[in-house]
Amino acid sequence: MSSSPAPMNSDDTTLANPEAEFQTQLRRQPPYGVVLHNDDMNTFDYVVDTIRTVFRYELEKCFQLTLEADQTGRSILWSGTLEGAELKREQMISRGPDPKVRDRGALPLKVTLEEMPQ
Repeated sequence: MSSSPAPMNSDDTTLANPEAEFQTQLRRQPPYGVVLHNDDMNTFDYVVDTIRTVFRYELEKCFQLTLEADQTGRSILWSGTLEGAELKREQMISRGPDPKVRDRGALPLKVTLEEMPQ
């Protein structure tokens, strides 16, 4: 007595090929930008130095990014994974305010995260 395999329904195809379901559920995470906002309290040199310390950019690039934030109100310092952006943001903030102006009420640099277009 030979038996033929039972017909497969749509759930059986997933079981037969589990990678098919897994592949359709994967989506790329959008990149996130680390955004520096203009700061009238901390010194320009301090902001340049903070960017250079955290991102390891050349001095000229740090100067340009700081100048952009000063002139336009904001500058995108870096973009990448959400986790990487969160780390960079925390590193910028953890440097605290410029010691030269701390006694005048300076706060840590204002740095936010922003979802970037893909």
